[in-house]
Amino acid sequence: MPYRAPVPEYEFLLRHVVGFDRVAATDRFAEASEDTVSAILTEAGKMCEEVMAPLQRNGDLHPARLENGVLRTSPGFAEGWKAIAEGGWIGISAPEEHGGMGLPVTLLTAVNEMMSGACLSLELAPLMSMGQIEALEAHASEALKELYLPKLISGEWSGTMNLTEPQAGSDVGALSSKAVPNGDGTYAISGQKIFISWGDNDFSENVCHLVLARLPDGVAGTKGISLFLVPKYIPDETGKPGVANSLKVVSLEHKMGLHGSPTCVMQYDGARGWLVGAEHGGMAAMFTMMNNARLGVGGQGVGAGEGAYQHALAYAGERKQGRTGGTGTIGEHADVRRMLMTMKAELFASRAILMACAGAIDMATATGEAEWGARAALLTPIAKAWGTESGIHVAETAQQVFGGMGFIEESGAAQYYRDVRVTAIYEGTNGIQAMDLVARKMMDGGEAANRLLDEIEAHAEQARGDFPELAGAVWEAAEELREATDWLNAQKDMNDRFAGAVPYLKAFARVLGGHYHLAAALADKEGARAKLAAFYISRLLPEHAGLLAHARAGAADLYALSLEELAA
Repeated sequence: MPYRAPVPEYEFLLRHVVGFDRVAATDRFAEASEDTVSAILTEAGKMCEEVMAPLQRNGDLHPARLENGVLRTSPGFAEGWKAIAEGGWIGISAPEEHGGMGLPVTLLTAVNEMMSGACLSLELAPLMSMGQIEALEAHASEALKELYLPKLISGEWSGTMNLTEPQAGSDVGALSSKAVPNGDGTYAISGQKIFISWGDNDFSENVCHLVLARLPDGVAGTKGISLFLVPKYIPDETGKPGVANSLKVVSLEHKMGLHGSPTCVMQYDGARGWLVGAEHGGMAAMFTMMNNARLGVGGQGVGAGEGAYQHALAYAGERKQGRTGGTGTIGEHADVRRMLMTMKAELFASRAILMACAGAIDMATATGEAEWGARAALLTPIAKAWGTESGIHVAETAQQVFGGMGFIEESGAAQYYRDVRVTAIYEGTNGIQAMDLVARKMMDGGEAANRLLDEIEAHAEQARGDFPELAGAVWEAAEELREATDWLNAQKDMNDRFAGAVPYLKAFARVLGGHYHLAAALADKEGARAKLAAFYISRLLPEHAGLLAHARAGAADLYALSLEELAA
């Protein structure tokens, strides 16, 4: 079955589940009417189905390669990029004054997810540009904005971000790249960066790198880091790509998946760069891009899961084996039904979390209200971590539906899993997301979390008349999550929080999933969504109890065995 963009799913979520009407009711996003939203999603979905989806296997079978220092992308990717750029999809939420549409991040998130489901390797390229656009808009000088933003938004130029170094992975403060003032307002950037997604290509006129480096007077650690914009070609006086800068792609990584997306080792040898934001304020500026990317990566997980689910569903409806009755296909087997129902329920829940997070970002932008900013901050690590975890689980389950054929590359089932696996690692590992949730996001004493739980419980109370058992289960789960949240906040030793951070985040996501499924059931009381909600709430939501027990266990038993004993 060819990939089908889940446009109806998004329309239902926006209309009935995540309260997008609040976003559209603001002056800032008044143009995001229901008709406009439907038209945007429909056109983006059509592009994903007709242009990007046919490139999915090309990227895997014919990876990007480096030939004599020149990067060659997978067959058809240049045409795919052109379709994305000409459709305006890179600039959906970018500022109108520089050529963007100025539409809500909620729509950007939906389009990114559909592109990820169609061809994750290619989608990663516009995602990098989108993050750079947001970082420049928030932190760059007016001169840099005027020159770079229109080019990035149009897709004439593309963007990357350069954080990681061989000795500095998640510990960004350990980087050694240097930036030396040239005396003319520019800086000479030197150092090596690794794991740079789409560090080069053969379809954009220029590649613009955001690079973290340390000025001569920069102190050790993250507080001494600055951010620089370093283009592949230095723009001339007319703003067009001029002479080549002193940077190059040293090599491409050989990866488990995402073969169509070149992951580059970049070398900077006194390359000319321009400061973005304040001196020594690089992490604050880069976090703008990273937060954008984290929501986008959550969407990559969900999108890849959607593609894998559709692939498995088609196979289950065609493959005849055993005495099954009905259609005579494996789709009639109880265990295959369990897998299909689980995948569908997981995708709905994780997609709803993404939309709720994006909606909170839009409301914070439109209203400036601190509560919406806190809601967006709370949901971002959950959206990233759970979107990718569920995407990986769905892709793995989809491969299992194929049985032996899932282990055979020709079926295409394994690619979804291989491609999506990295999403739990890049843009901050899911462990780091969980630690962020129980540390920074709880610096308010759990106020933002408890405010969200208040809403979940109030909604469950309203639903008791229609779905007493389902509503009761959601209410009870939310209350147990509240108790665990209070326990975490009472722990003075942060290691006791960190020890249970991952299960706590998963439990939070499970409860959110129950809440959104219940909302879907209320909007479709006799239909398929109520049946799917009953499946999720009765079979998947109960997992929260074991996860919360783990979350509250503390750290002592993690260190009960020494490293030597672990090796014994």
